[in-house]
Amino acid sequence: MGLTRQYLRYEPAALFGLVASARAGVAFVALRGERGRYVAVPACEHVFVWDARKGEKVLILKGLKQQVSCLCPSPDGLHLAVGYEDGAIRVFNLLSGESTITFNGHKAAVTALQYDHLGGRLVSGSKDTEVIVWDVINESGLYRLRGHKDVITQVLFLKEKNLLVTCAKDTLVKWWDLDTQHCFKTLVGHRAEVWGMALLSKEKRLITGSADSELRVWDLTYIQEVKDPDEPESKKSKGSSSPGAEENTEEDETLELDEHPEERIVKCSKAGSIMREGRDRVVTLGTDRMGKFLACHGTDAVLEVFSVLSEEEIQKKLEKKMKKARKKAKQTSEEEPERSVELSLQEEIQRVTNVKASSKIKSFDLTLSPKGELKMVLLLQNNVIELYNLDLSAQVLQAVRVSRITIGGHRSDVRTLAFSSDNIAILSAAAESVKIWNRSTLQCIRTMECEYALCSLFVPGDRQVIVGTKTGKLQLYDLASGSLIETLDAHNGAVWSIALSPDQHGFVTGGADKCVKFWEFELVKDESSVQKRLSMKHVRILQLDEDVLCVRYSPNQKLLAVSLLDCTVKVFYVDTLKFFLSLYGHKLPVLCMDICYDGTLIATGSADRNVKIWGLDFGDCHRSLFAHDDSVMYLQFVPKSHLFFTAGKDSKIKQWDADKFEHIQTLEGHHQEVWCLALSPNGDYVVSASHDKSLRLWERTREPLILEEEREMQREAEYEESVAKEEQPVVAGETQGETGLAGKKTIETIKAAERIMEAIELYREEMAKLKEHNAICKAAGKEVPFPVNPILRAYGNITPSAYVLEVFKKVKSSELEESLLVLPFSYVPDLLRLFNEYIQLGSDVELLCRALLFLLKIHFGQITSNQMLVTVIENLKKTTISRVSEARDVLGFNMAGLQFLKREIEAKDEVTFFADATERFEEKKRKRKKKEKMVLAVL
Repeated sequence: MGLTRQYLRYEPAALFGLVASARAGVAFVALRGERGRYVAVPACEHVFVWDARKGEKVLILKGLKQQVSCLCPSPDGLHLAVGYEDGAIRVFNLLSGESTITFNGHKAAVTALQYDHLGGRLVSGSKDTEVIVWDVINESGLYRLRGHKDVITQVLFLKEKNLLVTCAKDTLVKWWDLDTQHCFKTLVGHRAEVWGMALLSKEKRLITGSADSELRVWDLTYIQEVKDPDEPESKKSKGSSSPGAEENTEEDETLELDEHPEERIVKCSKAGSIMREGRDRVVTLGTDRMGKFLACHGTDAVLEVFSVLSEEEIQKKLEKKMKKARKKAKQTSEEEPERSVELSLQEEIQRVTNVKASSKIKSFDLTLSPKGELKMVLLLQNNVIELYNLDLSAQVLQAVRVSRITIGGHRSDVRTLAFSSDNIAILSAAAESVKIWNRSTLQCIRTMECEYALCSLFVPGDRQVIVGTKTGKLQLYDLASGSLIETLDAHNGAVWSIALSPDQHGFVTGGADKCVKFWEFELVKDESSVQKRLSMKHVRILQLDEDVLCVRYSPNQKLLAVSLLDCTVKVFYVDTLKFFLSLYGHKLPVLCMDICYDGTLIATGSADRNVKIWGLDFGDCHRSLFAHDDSVMYLQFVPKSHLFFTAGKDSKIKQWDADKFEHIQTLEGHHQEVWCLALSPNGDYVVSASHDKSLRLWERTREPLILEEEREMQREAEYEESVAKEEQPVVAGETQGETGLAGKKTIETIKAAERIMEAIELYREEMAKLKEHNAICKAAGKEVPFPVNPILRAYGNITPSAYVLEVFKKVKSSELEESLLVLPFSYVPDLLRLFNEYIQLGSDVELLCRALLFLLKIHFGQITSNQMLVTVIENLKKTTISRVSEARDVLGFNMAGLQFLKREIEAKDEVTFFADATERFEEKKRKRKKKEKMVLAVL
């Protein structure tokens, strides 16, 4: 057997060039005891926390593979809940930056997240149209609520009542009673999608934003239901036979579907509308934490801010109005002005100002600072975060931009990348600027304005760079001063490609004007200084029949390959410009190509998704590889090897072997089209740029990559993905109603169930061995040493039953129910007997009772019909009731103790406060007497 070729693995090293992704919202977070200074933003799969004042990144909350789709800070400011594209939710600790809890329940991207006012529960809405309520403290799912028919756009908890309000793209706003977990009211007063909503005026008002320029306002009245015990059942159930009954209120838009009219808790009536200035749909609608300010924006660059009057302010305004009305009534001798005086909706919710951002707004957040300023953070479409302050004490309310975070990235997609010859500097260029980055620190060290850049290179010596633009210009920049030295009109169309000549004396460009132009570097006298400066001189031209898409020199500078719009690659001799070879076979134009270091091979990547490897001696096609699921955008050989990288519109970067025609590895990380990549001259680094606005650096490790193992890992990953997509297990006796279990089957829950099964198997084996051992000892009449299982020895010589408990405790709290759901019933009897044993010992009573009740619920029929389990269940009944009562007593005692201590501390504080106040009063008295004496003395 021949030796297998060894490859080295490339690993992701860093993500940079990204300020914020526009996929999810932006949120103020409390960090280091400050509110209104730090903002959390999504950044592909990570979350960045920026110091808005300094413009510095202070924390990175690292994600896995999926993009962030939703953010929500907890009320205490210590945690941040992050929703992802695959439906997972992770809760991060902002002090440590670690992920503490993971919830898996949704089948599609999480679109809405909200904590309740205490931070103990979290509700999530998703693209899968379902709402799930999670218990953050117990780290488990409570229940799933079904009812919406389209993507959930917003979810809100009510503070006072145990109610939940949800809205979705199906035009409905639903009210849920969380005690009974059912929808008791549906608002159908919207003619299009409901994109956002907010609760105002101490939850007495609901405001919703839809696809028009109208913000609908609803008055909420909470009904305290008092049921008459003498009322006959027939009367109570009357009207409940038609659950979808429609009820028309005074306004035709306030059509409500009361599914349980007898249990109605809240009454909604339309109070009116507030008109927005924007004509398009509402994108985000929200309030500050106190509910004093409301803001919304559409698909444009304007944020509209409204002030919501409090009850005291409304009362003052009414009194003012009454005074005016009485004055008027006296003058016109009219009576009873009181009845006609009332505030309009526009007076209660007043427009404050409009904030005009520099680009389209994607999301915002508001916070009211203790100084009486309203702080607004805006996440813009073009990779920018802007912070505005609104001074509420000013005569004219005008928002002032305080800071703008921009230096960390480009405003538009990066279309070209280049490495300096010393592997240290990286050039990236987009539609508006050229940036130079330090590879080791990932800091932007130069930003220079440019036209729409398409190709670039470092001039030998790395002191200047050349950029080819969409308008056909070549721009030469000096890196030391960061200034544009020279601009040349090189082509009549876009400059699609640029290539440095191997002798480093010049370069060649190809453009959309069907020309290939040869340039040489020269030193010219600078008019402004004595020293000579670098310039570019046009020396030759090669006219062709089609637009030129890509040009490359062979390493010996004898041949020039030119890719044309007619799907062919023409190879010419450099010295005479005579035609040498035509490489044809691609069905669509060749967008990229490269020639290997020894000049024997040329690889071409095309829009037809294929990569072809050709010999440069005869122009024969060695192999055609189906490389990507979309166009191949960039291709480059690793220096001093026949390995090459390709980048595709399918968001993947792949490495290939041009000798063995094998796919080596896939670099996954980008979430959208990869436009370009660049390899460092030593081959240790790859940098790539994508439509998701991020630049990623990949580093070659010393870890060898074995292809067979790589294929095996790929197959495993595909299997795990297919397992997660399988049908969810069905609970006996449960119908697919409007409520269900919160969790979902994942590969982790299956692995957890397998670990429990293995532990029970080991327990059975050990118990059988022990029985056999006891029989041998009895027969022998003496004690024989019992061999300890190596697994139990590793755990510190614990008993088999204790080992089962250890395994059980290691199952994540959020995955417990789903793990037990896939556990076969044959293991349940043993588990119940063990539970009885554990609960008697009083260990982990809460966890075991939760698991026990869940097993009884899902296997009720089989357990009750099994005679062997009758005594076990009877014992469990006694032990659980007594142990739970004990745990409750301990908890109650501790709570009472803590409350007593709290009262003691408060009483002490009050005494201190009053003592301080008395001292201050006495001091003031003394000062006043002293002053009076001095005045008398003077007199």
